[in-house]
Amino acid sequence: DTLRHLRAAEIELDIDHVPLDDPDTYAMLRRGETTGVFQMESAGMRNLIKVLRPDRFEDLMALVALYRPGPLNSGLHTEYAERKHGRRQVIYPHADLEPILRDTYGVMIYQEQVMQVAVTLADFTMGEADTLRKAMGKKDLDVLMPFKEKFIAGAVDKSYDRQLAADMFDMIVPFADYGFNASHACAYAVVAYQTAYLMAHHPVEYMAA
Repeated sequence: DTLRHLRAAEIELDIDHVPLDDPDTYAMLRRGETTGVFQMESAGMRNLIKVLRPDRFEDLMALVALYRPGPLNSGLHTEYAERKHGRRQVIYPHADLEPILRDTYGVMIYQEQVMQVAVTLADFTMGEADTLRKAMGKKDLDVLMPFKEKFIAGAVDKSYDRQLAADMFDMIVPFADYGFNASHACAYAVVAYQTAYLMAHHPVEYMAA
């Protein structure tokens, strides 16, 4: 409807190819002016946006994934924001996990990261890692325990410390309660960004729509 209003004003806009690094869009978001912006309207989300101060598309993905009961209750949203702005040190459980967690400042946010940790640390195949992800989602300890034994054994076989492996497994199990997959967060973030872009550049047509 917004694009139809714009066409009536002889403005052609391809919403699927707007730049994802538009300064005006991010400036509007950082001010918390998100009424009408998909996924970004609630008071709690606006507060999180002001703390996190997004300046890249990956931050919007993280916002969508972090504004859920699990991450909020465990303080991951604050940890991400503090690390992003250099107020807390970015720490990795092990240097080998830096490539997996670098884009999220050492904070595990997405299901894919859990799978990659299992592959890197415990020598799981991607298929086994996906089975682990599904098992975590069932929240059944009887189902999970064999995976813990395999995870620790695989890590020890790769010369990682047994305690590190046990700690990492214990860290990722609760994650199953709330972990988004990155593709889901990305799809949400695209629509959020598109609506924010329209709001920033064409507020009359967008709010009329």
